[in-house]
Amino acid sequence: MTVSTTEAISTGGESTLDWIDVRSEARAKAGLSRRLRPRTAGSTDLDLASNDYLGLAKDKRVAGAAAAATLKWGAGSTGSRLVTGSTELHAELEFELANFCGSQSALVFSSGYMANLAAVTALTGPGTAIVADQHIHASLIDGTRLSKADVVVADHCDVGKVRHALETRGKRRAIVVTDSVFSVDGDIAPLKELHEVCRANDAALVVDDAHGLGVVGPGGRGAVAEAGLIRASDVITTLTLSKSLGAQGGAVLGPSRVIKHLIDTARPFIFDTGLAPSSAAAALAAIKILREEPDRPERALTVAHDLSHRLKEAGFQVSTPTAAVVSVRAPGPEQAFQWAEACRAAGVVVGCFRPPSVPDQISRLRLTARADLTEADVERAVRVIRESAASAGVGSRRP
Repeated sequence: MTVSTTEAISTGGESTLDWIDVRSEARAKAGLSRRLRPRTAGSTDLDLASNDYLGLAKDKRVAGAAAAATLKWGAGSTGSRLVTGSTELHAELEFELANFCGSQSALVFSSGYMANLAAVTALTGPGTAIVADQHIHASLIDGTRLSKADVVVADHCDVGKVRHALETRGKRRAIVVTDSVFSVDGDIAPLKELHEVCRANDAALVVDDAHGLGVVGPGGRGAVAEAGLIRASDVITTLTLSKSLGAQGGAVLGPSRVIKHLIDTARPFIFDTGLAPSSAAAALAAIKILREEPDRPERALTVAHDLSHRLKEAGFQVSTPTAAVVSVRAPGPEQAFQWAEACRAAGVVVGCFRPPSVPDQISRLRLTARADLTEADVERAVRVIRESAASAGVGSRRP
């Protein structure tokens, strides 16, 4: 049989990507397949999976500000920040973020991911050593990979290992990279101790405060502010606007010379389309609410501790929260998936974290507390998680 040139090219092209099917089958057998779940606007499920810690994403003041900005400025920013993508809203947001958190200056990005890539890559290079906590966010990991710097991964929250890495580094310049509140278990980094080690070894400290802003610190100003480091000349803070502020986007806070350096050199800033004006307006409205309603962060923490305490009483292995994240361990990836599915079927949506997304390779349910959850919501969540455990083959430590 004669095969046409077109058919031969088509067949060859398909076989070239056969490895994708092999990998997909392996993930499915390991219980690590993922799928998208479009949610509806009118869902009555209890949401314990989003990062809307202060319950502001659907607040009419925040959503209304986004809608008004869209009508005024248009649906998008129309270009990179250095061309047409910077509006008066962006400048106002940068001023308000810096002012609220207590930093000298701020720069807004289209996402927290891009803010992290920018901070790490622009502040490093072949002549730099990076010491990174073992559990940093994927965006920070990608930043270290793109940096072309010498990278040392230190054991989680191990200040001694960080000190040793800095003291024995082979490069003159160095930065230490860490989350403030770690996204998987919700534990908090020893920021003061890390800063002392950095200063003693002429290194800068880069802190991703995505899960700290709005929940930790005075009035929700973040973990870096709580540690008294927000105006330190050698500390750079990255943020996301998509969690506590209920909007979209990211930011880098720090000394003015650092922000100017990012504008001049950071590729994720120079070549990326600017944050949509609607998101900038939404974040501005959220900051205003946070100033006017300073009890919201404390309420989110109260809900997190309540969830943790009640689930521990039920016999599960649960993290003790330092912010709004509560982690409930599962025996394995398949059980975690089935447990999360059973919860969803009962009307409670929880996060399902499995390898390779978790640095410690431990599967768990990840719950996020929100300031707008009621006592009845917490009771419902605990009941559903407890009742769903058995159907997923998950037992508690309670006899």
